[in-house]
Amino acid sequence: MTDPLVERMRPFGTTIFAEMSALAARTGAVNLGQGFPDTDGPAEMLEAARAAILGGHNQYPPGPGIPALRSAIADHQRRFWGLEYDPDGEVLVTAGATEAIAATILGLCEAGDEVICFEPYYDSYAASVALAAAVRRPVTLRPDADGGYAFDPEELRAAFTPRTRLVLLNSPHNPTGKVFTRAELALIAQLCVEHDVVAVCDEVYEHLVFDGEHLPLAGFPGMRDRTLQISSAGKTFSCTGWKVGWVCGPARLVSAALRVKQFLTFVNAGPFQPAVAVALALPDAYFHGFREELRAKRDTLSDGLRKAGFDVRRAEGTYFVTADITGLGGVDGVEFCRALPERSGVVAVPTQVFYDDVDAGRRLVRFAFCKRPEVLAEAVSRLTGGA
Repeated sequence: MTDPLVERMRPFGTTIFAEMSALAARTGAVNLGQGFPDTDGPAEMLEAARAAILGGHNQYPPGPGIPALRSAIADHQRRFWGLEYDPDGEVLVTAGATEAIAATILGLCEAGDEVICFEPYYDSYAASVALAAAVRRPVTLRPDADGGYAFDPEELRAAFTPRTRLVLLNSPHNPTGKVFTRAELALIAQLCVEHDVVAVCDEVYEHLVFDGEHLPLAGFPGMRDRTLQISSAGKTFSCTGWKVGWVCGPARLVSAALRVKQFLTFVNAGPFQPAVAVALALPDAYFHGFREELRAKRDTLSDGLRKAGFDVRRAEGTYFVTADITGLGGVDGVEFCRALPERSGVVAVPTQVFYDDVDAGRRLVRFAFCKRPEVLAEAVSRLTGGA
């Protein structure tokens, strides 16, 4: 019998995250593959969720999200990034950033439209583009001489064509940990304006910048009215399972996402929406402390990986650090990661699965450092003892 799955979705099987997590469970390895924290979020948020559940907030919330959360999101954008959004029409609550990305792409792209994205890219980007029957146009981030990642400006210019509909930008960037610079963002903005292209910006790690600064693309000249800014509660407040995300932007673009979202999940997270509104209003001390805690974890894992023989790339932001396996005799990241649990008792993710240009990432692997200090210490101990 032939595969009944539509052809455009056949390349997307079980995610690498599921495969590596299953491998961790089977071998008892420390799982630094999938990017979710192993601690709960702020107590104020958790208590607000309990109160909401007991207080009867368990039915369908309004389609765009409850007013309190939409207002809290708008306040957050103004407070941290100086961006003004009307909670009524320019803010949409979604089932995590993943749904936000899918809804925007499905709502804005016709079959054959082109979506520029920077590879390596989070795997849902490619799947969402395929669902829309659109076409990926990847621009490759390559390791640079400074220990980070950069792209070729001419490669980006060449990616724009008359069929370009969207630029999909993720900064801070998963999986590389890159924070796009002001000059890089200015070029992206210039090209979006020049070619009359919409930008979809995945900014879920907006509060996890260790080097440089987070600069929303929506704040660049000409971009406020052509940018959809996406984020979520999962990463900032350590509640990835709640799946509460949002889209901010001009009403005409947000409306397009909403018209798709209502037929994906309809609504989501009734009792969690009031709790996320509480979390977004936490004092600056929370956001500062959260960032510094993750910075220390980044440094712990990066130092340990170097001691184990990895060539570690600089993680400027996010939950993740990438490393080159060449010094350990590795030539293929997939094979290396499948063997690492038996070899050293640790699970990582091969970065090459996030590239169209597989050779560009063949010897790179990604480790997540959003774990308890004792878990990271155990992982480092295993890697340095057996890697």
